[in-house]
Amino acid sequence: MGLGDRVSIVLMSDDRVAGIPVEECGERLIDVRTGDTLRVDARRRDAAGAFAHLREGVVERLLHARSLLPDGLGLLLVEGYRPPALQRRYFADYAGELARDNPDWPPHRLRAAASRYVSPPEIAPHSAGAAVDLTLVDSEGVELDMGTRMNATPEESEGACYTDAANISDRAREHRAVLSAALTSAGLVNYGTEWWHWSWGDRYWAYRTDRPAALYGPVEHPQLPPEH
Repeated sequence: MGLGDRVSIVLMSDDRVAGIPVEECGERLIDVRTGDTLRVDARRRDAAGAFAHLREGVVERLLHARSLLPDGLGLLLVEGYRPPALQRRYFADYAGELARDNPDWPPHRLRAAASRYVSPPEIAPHSAGAAVDLTLVDSEGVELDMGTRMNATPEESEGACYTDAANISDRAREHRAVLSAALTSAGLVNYGTEWWHWSWGDRYWAYRTDRPAALYGPVEHPQLPPEH
């Protein structure tokens, strides 16, 4: 898959996604490091531990997905909830990089291109506690080859970050298929430009599953001030 090739991927910036209403169900954010624990990596750790929080419904489905994996494999969660202010900063920073590299691009093209890698803040599944960035690990906790590092940009990876990219090894493709099978069976949906990004209950999930409304909208972490 080429760098600019979207194939049938609908981006987060698409009006069909943004236009889906949110009927907030009010589920709380819970820390996935407690209770029936899921393995969590610390590379995106923040002072309040917001990164390790997800909505209850998402955690339930991740636990189910874990049970569907072949023996010896597990899920490694890298980032879940992302405060809205942080999401705005990520989006602005990446859009700014693209603007500097492509000064002739109009705003609508910059927004679409940025949304391949960072969701527009008002739509972002991470800020709703609905999305998780994750990968596969073996029984020793060692990450499997997935073809790119997690959070590789389309530019850096020459499009290999796309879930169905052709320019990855057969082994990496097999690993992506295993991850996708478990998470899809548990009800989550993937964002096709990022093999590691899966969500449930957000606008993008609602679009992909033909639901009339999303269950989760952006929320503030109770331990963080609104503009942290």
